[in-house]
Amino acid sequence: MAAAAPPALSSCATDTMSTAPAVIGVDASRITVANRTGTENYALHLLRHLLQLPGQHQWRLYFRDAPQPNLLPATTNMQQRVLALPRLWTHAALASALWRDPPAGVFIPAHVRPLFCAVPAVVTVHDLGFRRFPAAHSAAQRLYLNWSTRHNVRHATHLIADSQATQRDLLEYYGATAERVTVVYPGFDAVPFANAQRSARLPGLPANYLLHVGTLQPRKNLLRLMDALAALRAHPSQPALVLAGRSGWLSAPIQQHAAALGLGARIHFLDYVPEADLPALYAHATACVLPSLYEGFGFTVLEAMACGTPVICSTGGSLPEVAGGAALHFEATDTAALVHAITRILEDAPLRAQLAALGAQQLRRFTWEQCAAQTLAVLERAFQLSPAATAR
Repeated sequence: MAAAAPPALSSCATDTMSTAPAVIGVDASRITVANRTGTENYALHLLRHLLQLPGQHQWRLYFRDAPQPNLLPATTNMQQRVLALPRLWTHAALASALWRDPPAGVFIPAHVRPLFCAVPAVVTVHDLGFRRFPAAHSAAQRLYLNWSTRHNVRHATHLIADSQATQRDLLEYYGATAERVTVVYPGFDAVPFANAQRSARLPGLPANYLLHVGTLQPRKNLLRLMDALAALRAHPSQPALVLAGRSGWLSAPIQQHAAALGLGARIHFLDYVPEADLPALYAHATACVLPSLYEGFGFTVLEAMACGTPVICSTGGSLPEVAGGAALHFEATDTAALVHAITRILEDAPLRAQLAALGAQQLRRFTWEQCAAQTLAVLERAFQLSPAATAR
């Protein structure tokens, strides 16, 4: 499953690459947000590992807010620039900084390319679920996501997709060419989950529960998960459902559906769970269930596997790529198949143990070291830099 070596970027680079000193700019605005989720954590972990790669490039990080002192490793190859502007930060503050003192290029790991960008840009595209399932997003979300994705495809020098599913969608919906899109899988840091099996159970949770971690929103397909739980109402193990995640767009019908099914006492809404509590939450779950209609990349799958928790996930988006053969899969619209998968987990202890062991192996396919090295190779080609460039 490891991503292939980045191809030659024939549409955005020539065969002659500069050996001049180089500074690579990075939009680091998303790594300082409170309560980071998937794309923000991707940007943070990737930056930490890019900064520690061997080589002599300088990294110039552009922030909206000043980062905490220990957020990034202390290195001599990093410049930090805080651009204080409360509105239009990307299209005004960042664009102006790139024009006044241009780096060799700018990497945008979790946002959008500025409308005016004086330097080559590489943008990571994470998720095109809004095109596959438009009804799961508000009209305003669809308009913005469609505009920003189209803008990135038209104007970025090169694109990084964090899954083959996202790459296919970029080609299908936006006419991107395969030569301009490189798949680089994100990494995963298992260290925070290393002692999960020895962690104490979080207070107030039932003894036997299925777990979902993620924002409460339509594309997570949680109504179907609740329907599956209702179908298992008479199961001897009496499983509960724990939903950990902040309320998103159209979350009210999700909570109302639980009440309508008469499952109020069996479904626990935890809201956002701090990162420090996630290992215990995963480790004591009977299974982690992801019925998503679409996922650009499923970090939740890897978090559960790192805790030794069996995974049940749909075939939506990148989930088959991430989980591989270490999970039970089902079609996202097939409630009966989901019920069957949950029943197998509840009743088959050897299967649970087998999935836990396979999950531990699957984790090794995703490392931030590999992600950083492959990302740097894309940046060097797109910005026409020599890997041996001397820092200024």
